[in-house]
Amino acid sequence: PQKLQQLAVPLYTIGLALLVATAIFGITRKGATRWLAVGPLVIQPSEILKIAMPIVLAWWFQKREGQLRVLDFGIAGLLLLLPVALVLKQPDLGTALLILAGGLYVLFFAGLSWRLVVPIVALGAVGILGLVLSADAICAPGMDWPLLRDYQQQRVCTLLDPTKDPLGKGFHIIQGMIAIGSGGLGGKGFMQGTQTHLEFIPERTTDFIFAAFSEEFGLAGVLTLLAAFTFLIFRGLAIAAEAPTVFTRLLAGAVTMSFFTYAFVNMGMVSGILPVVGVPLPFVSYGGTAMVSLGLGLGILMSVARSRRLMQS
Repeated sequence: PQKLQQLAVPLYTIGLALLVATAIFGITRKGATRWLAVGPLVIQPSEILKIAMPIVLAWWFQKREGQLRVLDFGIAGLLLLLPVALVLKQPDLGTALLILAGGLYVLFFAGLSWRLVVPIVALGAVGILGLVLSADAICAPGMDWPLLRDYQQQRVCTLLDPTKDPLGKGFHIIQGMIAIGSGGLGGKGFMQGTQTHLEFIPERTTDFIFAAFSEEFGLAGVLTLLAAFTFLIFRGLAIAAEAPTVFTRLLAGAVTMSFFTYAFVNMGMVSGILPVVGVPLPFVSYGGTAMVSLGLGLGILMSVARSRRLMQS
């Protein structure tokens, strides 16, 4: 953890510089400029910020230990919002939400007042309720939403009622729910899923792998998977609670809750309770970049646990 603390500012600065370089010189694919060519490699710099953001915010609050003021939370908020804005501009809503969540967890664990948290949560709940009740009006043809791109608006409207376009924009959500429901109690068996192998499920090895898993292993498999994620999250929070310094406590807590965010968002979007965004299922979805960043998160947790044992001995 001491070495991670020394790397906090350089890692954040490099990540931010690469995001700026991506905006200027980046590679555009399918309308999104998310990739940057570095020599023979093509990288996605936003992935660096998933790890760098909680590290730099934990470093900041470690430096301010014992003398925290409202201004310190304001500076931390600026450190968080700058890369989030750059990632949103690419556009990459899924990654931006993951970076934002990782930073917000650090702010919360650092002692952000409930007087600020509760009104924001209440406002969000009211907004969601209003969105659901006014779905027909706001999703009418020709209606433009401020701050959101067309494809993002379509994803929200599709979530509210996927049956309006069952063979178009709502196809993925509907097929995902069919696959989950058809698994029954015990599933159809490994590699025996019809929705999956007849290619009704899009991105069945990455974003929608939970639908494929549910179809093949059923409710029993899903409960086992949920139990494994629950154990991982509670173990991570226990490591955070026992960590020896402010830096390690905040970092371990934020990394652990990031695992929760990944799992919740992925399962939620496949189940039809959240909009479809590009978020993998931790340690299940195929993909090298996500596996590396999630593996780094696990390594950080084990490093924090080891540092506590070394200090006790």
